[in-house]
Parts: sequence; C-alpha cells; structure tokens
Amino acid sequence: MSLQTRTSDPTWADVNRDVIRTVGMPGNTYFAWMCLVGLTLAAGFAAWTWQIYVGMGAAGKRSPQMWAMYITTFVFWIGIGHAGTLISAVLYLFRAKWRTSIYRAAEAMTIFAVMTAGLFPLIHAGRMWFAYWLMPYPNQRSLWPNFKSPLVWDVFAISTYLTISLVFFIVGLVPDLAALRDSATGFKKRIYAVLALGWEGSDSQWRHYRRAYGLFAALATPLVLSVHSVVSFDFAMALVPGWHSTLFAPFFVDGAIFSGFAMVLVLILPMRYVFDWYTYITDKHLDAMAKLILVTSLVLTYFYACEVFTAWYSGDHFERASVFAKATKQYAWAYWLMYFCNSVVPLVFFWKRARTHVGILYVASILVLIGMWFERFNIIVPGLAHGFYPYTWGTYVPTLTDSLIIVGSFAWFFLLFLGFIRVMPSLSIVEVKEVLPHPLKHGAHGGGH
Repeated sequence: MSLQTRTSDPTWADVNRDVIRTVGMPGNTYFAWMCLVGLTLAAGFAAWTWQIYVGMGAAGKRSPQMWAMYITTFVFWIGIGHAGTLISAVLYLFRAKWRTSIYRAAEAMTIFAVMTAGLFPLIHAGRMWFAYWLMPYPNQRSLWPNFKSPLVWDVFAISTYLTISLVFFIVGLVPDLAALRDSATGFKKRIYAVLALGWEGSDSQWRHYRRAYGLFAALATPLVLSVHSVVSFDFAMALVPGWHSTLFAPFFVDGAIFSGFAMVLVLILPMRYVFDWYTYITDKHLDAMAKLILVTSLVLTYFYACEVFTAWYSGDHFERASVFAKATKQYAWAYWLMYFCNSVVPLVFFWKRARTHVGILYVASILVLIGMWFERFNIIVPGLAHGFYPYTWGTYVPTLTDSLIIVGSFAWFFLLFLGFIRVMPSLSIVEVKEVLPHPLKHGAHGGGH
C-alpha cells in the first residue's frame, strides 16, 4: 500500500516493513546516482594526485592567501555536522517528538561531514606521506604540538566530537539492527547479528539502552556549542583585521546549525520521495525545520550587522578598511552573494505555504548551503588579502585543481550517505514506533524491536 494513500497512521508492522525494504536491492536510479557521484569523486581524486605531483602551487595558493579554499571547505563541513547532533541529542533531551523521523539521517550526516572535513587539513598540508609528523609521539626530532595554538585545540575538539557522535550513532542503531537481523537471511543475517551485539529486546537491555542513550545525549549536547566555538578560535585568536572578534564563537555556532539544517533538508526530501515516506516525514517536520532555519538566519543577520557596526564604531582604521574592502573590492560579489543567500532567501519562510512546499524548501536549502560556503570564504580569503600593509595585499584566483578537489569532497560525502541508506536503516524503527498513537500499538504485530 502506498504511504500517500493511507487513511490511518501506520502500525508497528508497517514501520518495520517500510524501513526494512529500503535496504533491499536498489534500482537503476540508485546505481545511476552512484556512478555520477563516483565519477565526480574520481575527478577530485585525480586533481589531488596532480597537486601532490606538481606541488601546492597547483591549488592557486599564493602569499598572503595560504589558507584559501581548503580551509574554507574544512570549516564549512565542520559546520554541516552540527545539525545532526542538535537533532539527535539536544532535541532528544527536550523530548521533541518531531525529531524521530529525521534524526537518523542527521546523525549519519554528522559522521560523514566530519569525515569529509578531516581530509582538508591533510590536503592543505600538501605532503601526505609526512602526515604522521603531526602526531604527538616521542621521536628523535623531539617535536611536540604547540598546545597553546588553537590549531591543536581543533584536533582535540573535533576528535572528541567525532568519537562521541559515532558512539551515540551506533548505540541508537542497535535495536534497529536487531530488526534487520530478524528479517534477513544468509550472509546478511550473520553480519547484522554481529552488529546487533546480541540484542534480544529484554527489559534489562531496554533499561540499560535508555540509560546509555540519555548519557551520550547529555555528553553530546555541550559539543554543539563547544566544537565550532573552538574552530572559530583559529580566527579570533589571530590579529588579522576582520578576524580578531569576540563575536566569532556564537557567530560560527549559529551559522553551523543554520547550514546543518539546510543540508538535512537536502538529504531527507529526496528520501521522502524515493522511499514514499510521506507518513513518517510529514509537513510538520518540514515546517519545524524551516522555522529553525528562519530563526538561525535572523540571528546570523544580526551578527552580520554587529560586525559592520563594530568596525564602524570602534574607530579602528584597519578594521574599517577590512570591512570596506570586503564590500567594495575584488571580492564584493562573494560578500553580497553571502548576504543574499543567508539573510534574504530564508525570509521566504515567513510565508507558511513556503515552509511545506518541497520545491521552495529544496531550492532555499541549496542557496543557504552556497551562502554558508561563501560566508567562510569571505572570512578567510578577503581577510588574508587585505592585511595591515598594502605591500602584502593580494588576490586569490581559484584553479581547476582546487575547484575539482572541493567538488570531489561533496561527491565523497554523498557517496558515503548513499552507501549508508542501502545497508543501514535511515529511519529509526524504534523511535517512530514510540510516537505512534497508543491504540495502534496494542493492535499491531510487527516485532518488538
């Protein structure tokens, strides 16, 4: 029965069947998307190989703009990973029922976004075969990290974030993996049996599961605020005009949540259509996420205004010149594109119809992602291009090499996500069942997992 034609809420048996069927044999459309993403990733990998062969000059990096697009994309992907933790952990602690249908995809997005972000410091460093030099281990060179540097703080913050998010993700998967184990046969059944960790659905297992899940939710919640605050210290602790700002911590956190929710919509809207999940991902879910995007956009616009006002009111000549250069010089197009995508486009969500219109939601979410990438770009590139002294000024021009690597990172992310939705339940069986109307719970049979 098509979900769109149902006249009543799904039963437990419906939930099991609708979720489990998504891990079956995919169709031709799925393989077509995998081929497209795979070819894009291959192009990005080829560009990376060329960069290693000829040197970092192939990426267009010139003094003074040595961070350029790689660090821009690194900060962007770290931000994308924040919405997953917010939806899964923070909203769980507040018992927001609308999170149940979307948090699994959001959690997977978090893991894959952080995995993608972790590639860029290595790509940026250049010589991959010497990456182990960054490790703090006893050696003959007596090289140890500078623990006073925010760059080292990044390593610890992001590593902790990835570890907690991954464990939280795995814990939430265990009951659903047991449901897949009970429905699978042959080799798949043996794999899911190992992954399910002996789950049988006993009272004691459920009791320990709830305690563990709540504990990891409580541990993950502070990370939503801390991780991107630490990432912002890479800039705020420097003296570069336009960087040295106390606004950066809340500014980065809000922007990360803003872009993260946009990416969640980009992922779940196609899933809603392809898997026919209109009963599970309803207009209420879309409305709630659109409202959060609108709120975070308004807060972000406030920070933009604060940045301009602070530069004007401070009387600091260099700060004023930095803001003026962003708005009027060679990167003005990126500056105003950022404003349009992040401050103007989300205003459409004041209109109730737009918050549930799939086309408007999808286009607006893509524009938000574009705007947030250019926000990171406007912080890093124009800031380094317009320093204290005119003889240090420069213009960064992207090359085909670094552009292909950036596009390849998106292909890497979507390849991981496409692989995930075909081997793991992308919708939480357990938590969706928990929000079903009670009379249906007692009258349905579909497994107790």
